Amino acid sequence: MGQEKTKSLIEFPCNFEIKVMGEANKNFCNDIISIIRKYDLKFDSSKIEMKGSSKGKYISLTCNIYATSQIQLNKIYTALSKNTMTKFVL
Repeated sequence: MGQEKTKSLIEFPCNFEIKVMGEANKNFCNDIISIIRKYDLKFDSSKIEMKGSSKGKYISLTCNIYATSQIQLNKIYTALSKNTMTKFVL
């Protein structure tokens, strides 16, 4: 049996939504913007949707990026996950 390449369920390039949850502070938002801009130079941070938790301790950021490949997405998810204030990346 030969190895078969797994076909991606995503057709690139495309717009792609990433949700990042972390500590509710300005540094977290700025860090997330900086990380995403490393991989998507045209990322528009003015379109980020922010939602705070009921107690105000955490914030959820919904970021729409322009994804060009699975490799790019993997790098973004890895970098976002390594941020010390990040709790989850979806």
